[in-house]
Amino acid sequence: MFSLSNGLSLLRAPLALLFLSQSMFLRLAAILLAMFTDALDGFLARRRRSTTQLGAVLDPAMDKLFVFIALSVLFYEGQFVLWQALAMITRDVFLCIFAGYLKFSGKWRAYQFRSIRWGKATTALQFIVLILLTMNVHIPSYVFTVFVLFGLLAFVELLQLVKKQPATVE
Repeated sequence: MFSLSNGLSLLRAPLALLFLSQSMFLRLAAILLAMFTDALDGFLARRRRSTTQLGAVLDPAMDKLFVFIALSVLFYEGQFVLWQALAMITRDVFLCIFAGYLKFSGKWRAYQFRSIRWGKATTALQFIVLILLTMNVHIPSYVFTVFVLFGLLAFVELLQLVKKQPATVE
């Protein structure tokens, strides 16, 4: 079901394209608007009790699309090195591993997709780092290693959620 919340999530795709501009103002506005729509879509979905499986997948997908486009542009411009970019998407690598686990274990259809604590923390840190990089602020290397830790914690949290969900017979 398409809703206002899902529409707000979809807005992050064109916002990401503002990173193709050289304007620091437009880039910062894009990040701030992406953060705002991310918070607002979740708030509206919960408040209106209109959370859906589509929204549970669409919201993080649009976050990832926004971050990947922004990271790609900033990496191309030399704002950081490859290992730092890879560290920032560690959580997403763990999500792919988790999705593979769900698929091959036969738990994909029964799994209830929802946001997780460490996923939200990673997204928040990604947006903060994007703001700082856009403003040409040097980010210490240890900040990028935090992304690896958050990715691992997200993976563990997802595995724990699978154990808590009831098994279904197909």
